[in-house]
Amino acid sequence: MKRRAWLTLGAVVLGGGGVVTYAVASSSSDPGAAGRAKRPAKVYDLALKGGTGDKRELPRTDTEQFSMLGVSWTGAAKRLDGTAQVRTRSLDTGQWSAWQDLELNVDPLENPGVGVRGASEPLWVGPSDGMQVQVIRKNGTSSSALPKGLEVNLVDPGVVTDAETKAGGTAAEPAAFVADESPGATASAPTDSAAPSDGTTAAPTDGQTITSPAATDTTPAATDSVPPSASASPTDSVPPSDSASPTDSVSPSPSTSSSAPPSAPPSTVPEPPIVSRADWGADESISPEAPEYNADVKAIFVHHTDGANDYSCADSPSIIRSIYAYHVQVSGWKDIGYNFLVDKCGTIFEGRKGGVDLPVFGAHTYGWNREAAGVAVLGDYTTTSATNATLASVARLAAWKLGQYGADPAGTTQLTAGASQHNYFSTDFTAGSKYTFQRISGHRDGYNTECPGGLLYDQLPTIRTWASGPVQGLKVSSVDGAGLSGSTYYTKGGITVRWTATTPASLISKFELLVDGKSVATTSGTATSVGATLALGSHTVAVRAVHQSGKTATSAALTVVAETTAPTFTTNPKLSLRSGTVSTSAIPVTLGWKATDDKALREVKLLSPTTATFGPTTTTSNRTAKSGAATVWSMRAYDYAGNYRTSSPSYTPVILQETAATKSGSWTTRSSTSYLGGQSYSSGSKGASLTWTFTGRSAAWVVSRAASSGQAYIYVDGTKISTVDLKSSTTLYRQAIWTKTWSSSAKHTIKIVVVGTSGRPTVTTDSLVYIK
Repeated sequence: MKRRAWLTLGAVVLGGGGVVTYAVASSSSDPGAAGRAKRPAKVYDLALKGGTGDKRELPRTDTEQFSMLGVSWTGAAKRLDGTAQVRTRSLDTGQWSAWQDLELNVDPLENPGVGVRGASEPLWVGPSDGMQVQVIRKNGTSSSALPKGLEVNLVDPGVVTDAETKAGGTAAEPAAFVADESPGATASAPTDSAAPSDGTTAAPTDGQTITSPAATDTTPAATDSVPPSASASPTDSVPPSDSASPTDSVSPSPSTSSSAPPSAPPSTVPEPPIVSRADWGADESISPEAPEYNADVKAIFVHHTDGANDYSCADSPSIIRSIYAYHVQVSGWKDIGYNFLVDKCGTIFEGRKGGVDLPVFGAHTYGWNREAAGVAVLGDYTTTSATNATLASVARLAAWKLGQYGADPAGTTQLTAGASQHNYFSTDFTAGSKYTFQRISGHRDGYNTECPGGLLYDQLPTIRTWASGPVQGLKVSSVDGAGLSGSTYYTKGGITVRWTATTPASLISKFELLVDGKSVATTSGTATSVGATLALGSHTVAVRAVHQSGKTATSAALTVVAETTAPTFTTNPKLSLRSGTVSTSAIPVTLGWKATDDKALREVKLLSPTTATFGPTTTTSNRTAKSGAATVWSMRAYDYAGNYRTSSPSYTPVILQETAATKSGSWTTRSSTSYLGGQSYSSGSKGASLTWTFTGRSAAWVVSRAASSGQAYIYVDGTKISTVDLKSSTTLYRQAIWTKTWSSSAKHTIKIVVVGTSGRPTVTTDSLVYIK
């Protein structure tokens, strides 16, 4: 239950010596902190000063808290031919902003009603407690004088919901005062603060402070004279009717307006979530007139509201309440002009009352209100693009409204001009004639204004495409559970297909996974993946997106082969000795293998004694092995489907010291830590030999090399197969310089014979290594 409030008068002495009369709202009983935290929107009007016909201004002035402001004047049909600039002081930081221009090129009114004022577009500046204003007539003798009754109008959006209170809404009712910074300046009390002549106490209901209505064409309350002080009067009165909405001189047929609400036709697409007037805190008492209705909605005009873009989306209800109060209590319209509003987070708000699903007659686009609806995006999009969230919501809203009347959002329509004028692009319109418009058009298409800003206007084709469908930019991004080889995916059967699309998910009804052209799985429009199991064989796989309009788009088809045949090792992993430096812990070896697959081999992995991954065409890898230890060399071959086969043979490298050989001729023992086992045999005698016998599949002769080293013959199983020269420019120890590998393990004999090379006959042997 709302508590009744009344006004209590008081006075405050300012630091400069001036006295400010103010009004404080009190309640009939203490409602508690939560009750005090809520307050309605209020408008404060301050007359502009100035001694000439060329300029009106207010110096830097302390004010009560406000978040939106604009400039208005007597006579709605009059134009302000010049500039209006404002500066404001942040309530949070105390810093003054730069000068900001107010948009004066507002759609005119053909037949303004009583109480309607001319006004700039309102400017959202955020919580502020000070302002400075200057209005300057345009240069040139042909320019008309500034209009009479110039005021700056400050709007405090108030706090009306628990959420806003928790977010930091001011707990106390605002005092209705303004202080001029000039020493000795005195602000008068609001004109409605005196008791009524019958002696009763003024007691406005529902927390509304009753004051005099704003000046209109028939009630010129403000003049161009300089007042003795800056006065602020909160204007919360019920304004005159909006014959105050921008009306058109010609009522097009058949889409004429009516006060009788028509039936709400169903739409071809779902209704998006819309925040109601009650939920954003509309004070219905200030706009009691019933709404009017058109016959249908043929087009949507997109606007921006101007003002800062750095607002918090939690402030969107406050911004909309401020626009509402400005349109009604400053301009004198019957209601907010826009049918809908959308913030940068994509939240849609109900604008003018009458039913979101009905063709409510709005006041948004001069000359075209009788056949269209208007949606305004909160913010200024002259140098900033709208967010994707905003574009998606405008697209959803436009598609739904136009869908009620069977209209394609990407199409065109014929609208009948309600006034003779020209638009931003200098296209002339004659009242009563028909003209072609995009179903989703910008404000500038119908009237000579920059609205909705150049960058948002450039985004209208995107809005049309998203609203109309089909889904744009649909493509498969990956297929989990499958490997890609060339242009073909391979799987064992189970796959998860992932995709992307540029059309927002909120405009997509569903996605379908198509296998060989048939739908095998369906998921929501917000999903980005779906799984399926394929039968063995080759298939085409694609994703189909169903737009909320019912239009479909299908991604490019992919070839996916389901198969379960594992790869094979045509040559199992084998270990062979190679040249290099030998130690007991690192004998140089070569690992060799061959693998194949009936479809497509992907890779071969070494699993032990260490790990490595090889491409499908690699068949060897140089490694090292530990002497005397039986080691498992495990390898696994994978195909692109994920099938695999493992081979795990075991090999043992063995070092046979020179002492294990059968000697012939003269050999000398040498000792050094550089030799394997600390010793080696050396001989310079021609014909001296060493013979080792072993059972294995690979062998390597290990020697020392120096500048004085000579040559040796090598015999394998009784046959001379090589002459090896051990000469080296640097001294090297433990060098495997000759190797031999067989296809399988068997008993073999290796014999080395000293050649007796002239001048360098010495041969120093360190060992023989073999693999068993």
